[in-house]
Amino acid sequence: MSAVIVRRLLAFLATLLATSIVVFVVLEVLPGDPAQVMLGVDAEPDAVARLREKLGLERPTTVRYFDWLLGFATGNLGESYTYSVPVLELIVERLAVTVPLALIAMLLTTIIALAAGVFAAAHHNRPGDWGVMLFAQLGIAMPNFWFGILLVLLFAVTLGWFNAGGFPGWEDDALASFQALLLPAVSLAIVQSAILARVTRSSVLDVLREDYVRTARAKGLSKRAALWRHGLRNALIPVVTVMGLQFAFLLSGTIIIENVFYLPGLGRLIFQSISQRDLVVVKDVVMLMVAKVVIINFVIDLLYVVIDPRLRTAR
Repeated sequence: MSAVIVRRLLAFLATLLATSIVVFVVLEVLPGDPAQVMLGVDAEPDAVARLREKLGLERPTTVRYFDWLLGFATGNLGESYTYSVPVLELIVERLAVTVPLALIAMLLTTIIALAAGVFAAAHHNRPGDWGVMLFAQLGIAMPNFWFGILLVLLFAVTLGWFNAGGFPGWEDDALASFQALLLPAVSLAIVQSAILARVTRSSVLDVLREDYVRTARAKGLSKRAALWRHGLRNALIPVVTVMGLQFAFLLSGTIIIENVFYLPGLGRLIFQSISQRDLVVVKDVVMLMVAKVVIINFVIDLLYVVIDPRLRTAR
């Protein structure tokens, strides 16, 4: 088991290193002056020169890369050109919105998808199965931002149960902040649960065809008992894989939803930074998003070992 963890950890570190090189090269080494890009083509040469000096662009490329890598590892991410505050402060402030949003959406996704997927597998080729798959297909085809707009029209404009957008802040009103995240979380969960329900159904059906499940049924267990006691855990590996990818998406890919509901999250921060050409923030946030995806995949690899005991002794 320890060998598996060491291999996963080495792959995790190698992926982060390779990603940091790609991000740095794209934003700072490829043809084009980052200072000129940030100030615009009509900027005065003196202003461009001062910004180049402030950003340290006159230093050798390798020195700038290792300084940035060291700063990222220690939390010293530099200062935003647009906001004139430390980038780390901006990121921490926005994560207070994005992380709860992703957790709520992932919780809703898991509850809906596992229940629907197991129900469809237990009623294979019957009306219950067809109904779940129909709604899953509709959910996959439906853009989450469009569904979010429909939720705003119904629950905010028509019924007045929720605000149409904005985020009051956890310190000011925790309950109102939680309510502000519910509609965007549902918007995200509908599409993600549709995908996960189909994966769950397929995985459970594969397990139900295994010999050990048929043996359990032959010993007198009901179909439901055999499914929950022997089938579900073995069906979780592909399900957990998709859940990990979905959670990574919810942490890093909520740019459109955060703009629809006017939430000051990490996705909106990178959207604003790109619009304002704040490459300092863009570089750090992109690296952080990639790091989150890699870390989640690393955790998923460890969960494989917990779920499937065979992997603990596999060479």
